[in-house]
Amino acid sequence: MEKRKIILFDIDYVTYNEKPVVRLFGKEKCEDGEKAIMALDFDFQPYIYVVANDVEMAKKEIGELNIESIELVNKKYFQVESQFLKVIFHYPQDVPKFRDEIRNFESVDNIREHDIPFYRRYLINNDIFPMSMIELNGEVVSSFLYTETNDNLEIFKLNSPPQSLDTDNVDFTILSFDLEVRNPKGMPNSKNDEIIILGVSTNTGINKVISTKTEGLDFVEKVDSEEEIIRSFIKIVKENSIDIIVGYNSDNFDFPYLKDRAKIYDIELDLGWEGSKLNFLNRGFSKAAAFKGLIHIDLYLLMRRYISLDRYTLERVYFELFDEEKIDIPGDKIWEYWDNEGQNLQNLLHYALDDVVSTLKIAEMTLPLSLELTRIVGQPFFDITRMATGQQAEWYLVRRAYEYDEVVPNKPITDRDSSREKNVGGYVKEPEKGLHENLVQFDFRSLYPSIIISKNISPDVLLKKLSNGGYVKNIVSEQVKDKDLNLDKFNVAPSYNHKFAKKPIGFIPSVIGDILNERIEIKRRLKSSKDETERKVLDVQQQALKRLANTMYGIYGFSKFRWHSFECAESITAWGRNYIQDTIKKAEEYGFKTIYADTDGFYAKYTGK
Repeated sequence: MEKRKIILFDIDYVTYNEKPVVRLFGKEKCEDGEKAIMALDFDFQPYIYVVANDVEMAKKEIGELNIESIELVNKKYFQVESQFLKVIFHYPQDVPKFRDEIRNFESVDNIREHDIPFYRRYLINNDIFPMSMIELNGEVVSSFLYTETNDNLEIFKLNSPPQSLDTDNVDFTILSFDLEVRNPKGMPNSKNDEIIILGVSTNTGINKVISTKTEGLDFVEKVDSEEEIIRSFIKIVKENSIDIIVGYNSDNFDFPYLKDRAKIYDIELDLGWEGSKLNFLNRGFSKAAAFKGLIHIDLYLLMRRYISLDRYTLERVYFELFDEEKIDIPGDKIWEYWDNEGQNLQNLLHYALDDVVSTLKIAEMTLPLSLELTRIVGQPFFDITRMATGQQAEWYLVRRAYEYDEVVPNKPITDRDSSREKNVGGYVKEPEKGLHENLVQFDFRSLYPSIIISKNISPDVLLKKLSNGGYVKNIVSEQVKDKDLNLDKFNVAPSYNHKFAKKPIGFIPSVIGDILNERIEIKRRLKSSKDETERKVLDVQQQALKRLANTMYGIYGFSKFRWHSFECAESITAWGRNYIQDTIKKAEEYGFKTIYADTDGFYAKYTGK
């Protein structure tokens, strides 16, 4: 038995001998540098939960399918102790294959957790976190499928599940890249328009452009052809042990274009750790360029969620973040600068270098927050950077539900998100025109998360009445009858009369409370720390927790959220409006006139009593 301690970069699974095999891609720090490791787990199996109205009949019907096994388990659903049938399958593909058939059995009321991808389930069940340290126990094997253990990659077969370890501050090797194309006839066409420049910049000191022209510039690596430009780029990535490769709009332009041009020369973009090639995965409404092990991040997508701007060009984002102008050449003029040579060519080469240096600076500033969210949410870094904040929050809740022994709800079936059109939202007072003096600002700290916690707003403690006079089954509905309703035991939302039990603590308020308490502790450590590196790390951690907590309110009202509850969403904003309006009224009693208010704060000027 051998042990390895690695930083987990990536995860997937393959089918081997008619069984799923989870592959963990990580790097181990060694005395002589780094060792890439691909760990194999042959023992993890896919499963779903079945809600049966006739357990024995359901066992019989499901047992006739080609499944691995079935067992009766006790779990919680909305805090109610319940029995489920845990159906274990041979392959992950069997889940979508059999789920509808199982759901349609007369003995089955519903199925749960049928839409959690196999690799995500592995991370959650084993309590391991990407971009963090894990411990492996097992043995080195000589080969697996088409890959062999070599000087650059070790193949490690697990004898037991991986274990999560405390992670110190880790430095990752980041490379940014960008293409310039000669396109005199309009938009670049990968069938006809060649790559003329490829820029690279790393946080280890490489700053260069690869081109067939130089004009005597020392940062230019001159090659003889477009083919050599592509081969030189591949060589740089492979020889410098790159962990993260970043681009700007690289999902939609750079990597698809590079793949098309490489194909002309029969070049494979085999940058994956085990020699695998560039692949495009479905993420949201677009395709994402991906490699095994090597993490690709498209900063364009990230910036659209990171900051709010009128436009998201590289130049605009760079100016917003650093208050500096970067070199800019219009895309339709690049071919002219290239053809004219002389000073124009020099300017173009400087522009190409500035593009990748600027992209790297943006990455170094913004990626730490996404890295921290990866370690909190527990899903791959590649996925986190392509998720909306609501998706990040939902996957965090899915992980926490597993810790609470809760079976997660299914996503609601709906054609559109109509609830957002109906919720009144926060209180807003339009600003009074003019120049104002003696202003003060009133601001509620974490208003909506605080309301969720203090009022225990959660669907599992909501007393939701049905049209027949009964209640939706949850932790409180079976304990209360209409005539015995004791309002002292409920928080009643203003305007809407929605009732939330004060006890027990709801699942989501409990989770948000944990987040806020952890953030308070981190901010306490941040305040007392004298170490600048530690302060930067702690500040990123508290920012990530703040973003996660603040997201929870918004997704209550999103109709595709697993814990969607319109009653919860409108109750939060109703209490929020009450708090800010009451505070404004109180401030007026002390001589403050409100000139502007929005959701969780307001500005007022002192006029005297």
